[in-house]
Amino acid sequence: MIDKPTFSFGKNWQSFLKFLNKERIETAKTSMLEFLGMNTLDGKSFLDIGCGSGIFSYAAFLLDANKIISFDVDQFSVECCKYLWKIEKNPKKWEILSGSILNDEFYSNLGKFDIVYSWGVLHHTGQMWRAIENAGKLVDQNGYLFFTIYNKVEGFKSSNFWLKIKKFYNKSPKILKKIIQIAYILNDIGGLLIRFKNPIKFMKNYKKKRGMNYRVDIIDWLGGYPYEFASVNEILKYMKIKFPNYKLINLKQRFDIGNNWYLFKRSDTK
Repeated sequence: MIDKPTFSFGKNWQSFLKFLNKERIETAKTSMLEFLGMNTLDGKSFLDIGCGSGIFSYAAFLLDANKIISFDVDQFSVECCKYLWKIEKNPKKWEILSGSILNDEFYSNLGKFDIVYSWGVLHHTGQMWRAIENAGKLVDQNGYLFFTIYNKVEGFKSSNFWLKIKKFYNKSPKILKKIIQIAYILNDIGGLLIRFKNPIKFMKNYKKKRGMNYRVDIIDWLGGYPYEFASVNEILKYMKIKFPNYKLINLKQRFDIGNNWYLFKRSDTK
């Protein structure tokens, strides 16, 4: 039984928008296109499941997707996305909704899309496997399913270890949350120094990772609960059972607790 989440990703994303600039947006566009193996999204429909800050929905808009639907269960994330939508004068081809991928009535009325995108979201729903299945149902023929799931790690600092940390963090008062954040940052700095890497340079260049922000990502990681995870083999086995007509065409695999990236293409043959 998953406990009721106490962390608002949307509130955290609101702070991220303070750092949003042209360089971060370009990085987001590039990271998405490179993994998709495309040069543009011109003529394609794009669904952003759990839009968060809205930066990748915005990237899809700037990459000329002809239809974009963004949604999130967190109202603060919906507002973040609307903020970017308003920058572009409320374009009609971009719709922003409040809803959950676990709500059958909601997601079944969305339609089908050329690209169904969900980065770092499905494992925070409390029902990861059902969320993956529901996302897969929204892919149009010859369309793409692009999602990420936390890697399953055993042993020292395992996935289950971090599950306990996240539960503790979410139940902690604000002052203790700050202490945990500082301890995490100091641990990162120590690890970088041991490997003879410059921590200041690392944090300064962090935006090169999909246009993200180091401090915002730390809060997102520590607070991100519910928290589920799966190995690459578990995901591939599940997809083969549920969607035998979906072919894996790209994979970015991690060997730590980070996100494994998956790109499947739907191919219906008679």
